[in-house]
Amino acid sequence: MLRYHINVVCLDSSMPLSGKEMRRLYEQAGWIFVRQNGTSHVIMGRGTERESIPMHRELKKGLERKLLKRIKGSGK
Repeated sequence: MLRYHINVVCLDSSMPLSGKEMRRLYEQAGWIFVRQNGTSHVIMGRGTERESIPMHRELKKGLERKLLKRIKGSGK
């Protein structure tokens, strides 16, 4: 079960997202998985937008914030 939603940035800020949960959010926002490079998954949005998501158990606070902003900014 996801603790975050695309429209709502943070429902439970005490628990960081995992890479797997972040990838799921990106896919729900319409991004497509392109390839895996080591432990990072590369996904593609509209046009030439690309993002690399590390598959860690917990993403660091700054990276998590950056990735969530990117989803919110890309729109559907």
